[in-house]
Amino acid sequence: MDFARHVKSSVDIVNVVGEFVRLRKQGATRYVGLCPFHTEKTPSFSVHAGLQFFKCFGCGKGGDVFNFLMEIEGVSFFEALKGLAERQGIPLPRRGVGEMADEEARQRAALYGIHETAQRFFAQHLESPEGAAARAYLDKRGLPAEVAREFGLGLAPAGGERLVRVLEREGCAPEQMERSGLAVKRQEGAGYYDRFRNRLVFPIRNETGKLVAFGGRALEADQQPKYLNSPESPIYRKSHVLYNLDRAREAIRKRERAVLVEGYMDAIGVWRAGVKEVVASCGTSLTADQTRMIGRYTRMVTVNFDPDAAGRSAAERSILLLLDEGLHARVLSLPEGLDPDAFCRERGAAAYEGLLEQAPSYYFWLADRARAQHDTRTAEGRVAAFQSLLPAVNRVGNKIERVALVNDLANRLGVEAGLVLESFRKAAAERRVPTAAAAAVNPLKPGERLLVRLLVENEEGRRELLEPLRESGGAEELASTRIFRALFLLAGAGEPFDLMAIEARLEEPDRRLLHEVVFSDAAEAPTIEQGRAALRALQAAAWEARRRILQKEIQEAQNSADGEKVARLVRLKQEHDSRRPQPAAAAAQVSH
Repeated sequence: MDFARHVKSSVDIVNVVGEFVRLRKQGATRYVGLCPFHTEKTPSFSVHAGLQFFKCFGCGKGGDVFNFLMEIEGVSFFEALKGLAERQGIPLPRRGVGEMADEEARQRAALYGIHETAQRFFAQHLESPEGAAARAYLDKRGLPAEVAREFGLGLAPAGGERLVRVLEREGCAPEQMERSGLAVKRQEGAGYYDRFRNRLVFPIRNETGKLVAFGGRALEADQQPKYLNSPESPIYRKSHVLYNLDRAREAIRKRERAVLVEGYMDAIGVWRAGVKEVVASCGTSLTADQTRMIGRYTRMVTVNFDPDAAGRSAAERSILLLLDEGLHARVLSLPEGLDPDAFCRERGAAAYEGLLEQAPSYYFWLADRARAQHDTRTAEGRVAAFQSLLPAVNRVGNKIERVALVNDLANRLGVEAGLVLESFRKAAAERRVPTAAAAAVNPLKPGERLLVRLLVENEEGRRELLEPLRESGGAEELASTRIFRALFLLAGAGEPFDLMAIEARLEEPDRRLLHEVVFSDAAEAPTIEQGRAALRALQAAAWEARRRILQKEIQEAQNSADGEKVARLVRLKQEHDSRRPQPAAAAAQVSH
């Protein structure tokens, strides 16, 4: 067994996928969930535990555990293999595996190493005499040294090239330093200088905990910009990273909610208060990819941005993205203009948790804002406030939910139903929602489907039934004949049976047919006895089809008065009749 197959056999794809997708069991071996690769509100994503394979019938992505990690983490095969081996505690062989790493994978590995070196450099300076001002700032924000160490905070010291020199001593090439975003090439003269200087530095890790970037906060009042983030690089795409998600994702899954804040200090402050399901948008606008990342773990998000005008606008933009992803959004507005970190320090964890529990739905928060913007003492003002909510309500995909929400909002704003409610309902109900394409009709008969599933999924079934099926020729006239041929070829070559090996021998239409059979059938796995009955039914059908052909050929020979041909065909028919199979009653039932 080669190393990749050894690693693959040591993991359960359900557990690996389950770290990124909320799966629920459906049938004996199948799990379903919302696809992590595209936006959807009805699950079309499946994982087959028996075949160790995933498939999305919405976007078409599918494959084994390596394909899943390559797709969701944006890495090469070697990186997926290495990461999975490390996760399982399987040591990498000294020779051979490293040769699989392509240049892109080696480049990313070097960038991860550069970031880890930089983080150690920053952390050491925070705890040095030079870090006194940064430590004073953290102390003012009520952040103890042990929490700073837990989150890997550091100090980028003043000076032009101190980190650059450290990286040079570590053997980093200038081009690598520039590619990492930690060094900037001088426009005048030769050499590079540090991007982060005289800043409190926050390490930014991706969803799986790899250090990919830094955020730096200015330590002097006149220092601009106040916040500086790493530029995008081969390992960092801003739209694909949420601060603290690597720590928070298990808590999000367990609490069935996420708390979304704006900045690093807010995330750390809320985390310290015991709300471990907190993530931050890192001071940038939330993106569709980030909302999709949250949606892998929960359908409920409480947005707690700063209470100023900019924070309210950012919250509304973010919430619209969450709604488009099909998530349920609540809004937490803290009193007295406090941000999440300050509130948790001043009022305590219990008070914050209590407000989280009471946070209103986004629509009621929006209604309160509309009420503040319009004179709801008049009928016209109430109608105007009500009508301003139409675009948001129209994002609700379910018609019944929309109508119920319209009623609740009308009551909250005190709008007379006869005034605008009917027109509002009509506008909301007429909202067009894209419908999923109708599922293709599978042309396979029940017994045929059963045999495909059994022979693909069950090793014992293959040992007993595959060769008899091949010898009988019973699969030749079936819609699934090319699938069966692929199985025959695999068996003849002595290759391992897995779905990817079967797929490799099929064209796209037959691959789709195979996926539909093994993934969409939620019934219990077929038994060997059912397989025997299905095989007998196919053999009987094949025998009967051959018998009809011979009978027709005999009739045609008789019509042409070809006595010699008639005699030969009669002998063939007699031989064929002598080999008539004897299917059980179950065989007849399973074939119809």
